[in-house]
Amino acid sequence: MPSAGLSTRRAVQLAALLALAVFYTAQLAGALLPNVPVFVTASLAGLALDLYLTHRQPGLLALLGKVRFDVTTRQLLRDMLIVIGLVRIPDVPPDIERPLTLLLLLAYAAHFVCQAVAQIVRRTRTLPVITRNIDASALRLTGAPPRLLARQPSRRLLRFSIPGTLGLVLSAGLSAEEWGLIGVGVTFLLSLGSAVYLGTWMLPKKRSANEREVLAWLNTWLADYRPTVGMYFSGGTTSAYQANMWLSTLAALEGRPLIVLRERFMVQKIDATDVPIVCIPKVAHLMHLEHSTLKVLLHPANSGKTSQVLRIPTLKHAFINHGESDKLSSCNPYAKAYDQVWVAGEAARERYQLAEVGVDDRDVVEVGRPQLTPIEPYQGAPAGTYTTVLYAPTWEGWDGNPGNTSVVLAGENVVRALLEDPKVRLLYKPHPMTGSVDPRAGAADQRIRAMITQANAARSGAGAPAGAAADLERATAELDRITANAFPGSADEMERMKMQGTPEEGRAERVRVATEAWEAAYWASFPEWEHQIVTGPRPAIFTCFNQADLLISDVSSVVSDYLSSEKPYAVANTSGMEEEEFRQTFPTVRAGTVLSPDAAQVPELLESVRNPGKDGLAQARKELKLHLLGPTDPPSLSRFNAATLDLAAEAEARNARVARRTAEIPGQREADDAAEEMEMEPSAGGDPEDAVTT
Repeated sequence: MPSAGLSTRRAVQLAALLALAVFYTAQLAGALLPNVPVFVTASLAGLALDLYLTHRQPGLLALLGKVRFDVTTRQLLRDMLIVIGLVRIPDVPPDIERPLTLLLLLAYAAHFVCQAVAQIVRRTRTLPVITRNIDASALRLTGAPPRLLARQPSRRLLRFSIPGTLGLVLSAGLSAEEWGLIGVGVTFLLSLGSAVYLGTWMLPKKRSANEREVLAWLNTWLADYRPTVGMYFSGGTTSAYQANMWLSTLAALEGRPLIVLRERFMVQKIDATDVPIVCIPKVAHLMHLEHSTLKVLLHPANSGKTSQVLRIPTLKHAFINHGESDKLSSCNPYAKAYDQVWVAGEAARERYQLAEVGVDDRDVVEVGRPQLTPIEPYQGAPAGTYTTVLYAPTWEGWDGNPGNTSVVLAGENVVRALLEDPKVRLLYKPHPMTGSVDPRAGAADQRIRAMITQANAARSGAGAPAGAAADLERATAELDRITANAFPGSADEMERMKMQGTPEEGRAERVRVATEAWEAAYWASFPEWEHQIVTGPRPAIFTCFNQADLLISDVSSVVSDYLSSEKPYAVANTSGMEEEEFRQTFPTVRAGTVLSPDAAQVPELLESVRNPGKDGLAQARKELKLHLLGPTDPPSLSRFNAATLDLAAEAEARNARVARRTAEIPGQREADDAAEEMEMEPSAGGDPEDAVTT
């Protein structure tokens, strides 16, 4: 249980803090009394504990850092106490502390010199643009220096301090000055030598292109590649799925696609794709897109940085969203900032009209949902012994509305009712953010998982086919091999950029095939009667759809996507509304069964799934699918592609009109050129990014 794991982790952290305090106290007592065995033992134990914390308890170290008791402070305190011990222990020769203290100070100076050089090297290796799937060899990209030296100052200090601490302790215990001189001398030489070694990365042979050279290279690459349509994405560490769901669609469009990112970490969060990726963190550098052949940017999500790219007048922008539901968040007022809003079907168009958020109906374009192609259509009643039910509730959201998620008020009742039916196999796939805002949702989620685990323990039957586990292991190894980026442990973003140049031809297709093989092996590895708790990115939600005979969910985009299969579904109503009002308020519910918080409708719902003659909503699902997702002919991808070409044509026509007007204004071209040159020059008063964000 995660709660038990959390308690254990906190207990370990408290024990470590207590031990740290005990060792420092014992070291001080051993130095003042003096008591050599206590002093030596406490000194070495404190260093050993710090090494353990550095490798195994980063959370505790972060907490100590917030109160300014970081690694440097702790090691300095440890060394000061050792010097006090050298002064206090009677058998240690007089004045021994003077040369040792001087050499110790030199060792710390060498450490800070090494840290300064490491900082300079990191800055020189931080490029203004990061790419993937692009040959950037012209930028003279080089391998990264060792991670311990360049990016791990705490570990470097502790490890390099080991010889010094051992030498000083031996001097105290053996009353011999030479051990301390040798140990601290080794520590000094390690830090000084590391600084010199790191300095070689600033020599011309290892130094990469500077900012001006990189931006000139970017302009050249854009001119050679001639992108036509791009996907713009900015977000947090857990939001990459919003962009990843559009990768296959983007790759299938006519023209030359491009992915534009803003956060450096996001470059490695994007799934396998053959589409070129460019990460441009600064606003001033982002403006280079204005002079490229790029005409259209697609936006799967809103972010604070979206407004920055919207300022580029040569581009047309379409909001494509990362999912549609009846929630108000699907009709964000920010959508009116885009040139067009692309939606799946007529329902979303109506949703924007009713929301009155300023989106002109003429700017809404129905393109379907091209990424729903992998979802298999309805095949009738369950063919096997068991009816597979997917319970996929959404999370609690930010506004505290009890109707957002069914987990808190109805989740346990829904699961209990399903588990009571001996012919049900349950797939439970909670939203990954469940419990992130409301602890009650997290607690209910854990109780549901416990119920499923207990139900599995009480079940029995034939196991998985012979060899299924081995097949899954092989499929996992193959998928990991294809998708893993085999970077050295010391690789920084420049080295990863070097290694991720021109992509292997057909890599994305191989990943798709390997993923499908893994999914087939995954489901085959379980007995048909075994309930599953599905978490993590694999298996994906669409493959869970294909396993399910019935979906139970909340008001979310999961329902809209599942409806493309036309299979039966149900939506839990924890909003407090009456059923009729609930159906009228949320159109996606109209062709499904509404579950009350007590889940009393589950037995009848299961009966209608097993006996299609009792399913009175089949025609309603067909009609609602058309209303939500649009027609199947022409295919969604064709409509999406046509919308892209139409918007690009609008951008081209607009740019031609502006170019003609600009040419008629005397001196306008010279003014534009001067403004462009000013953008390229850093302002004297601060960051050049600040100069263009006003």
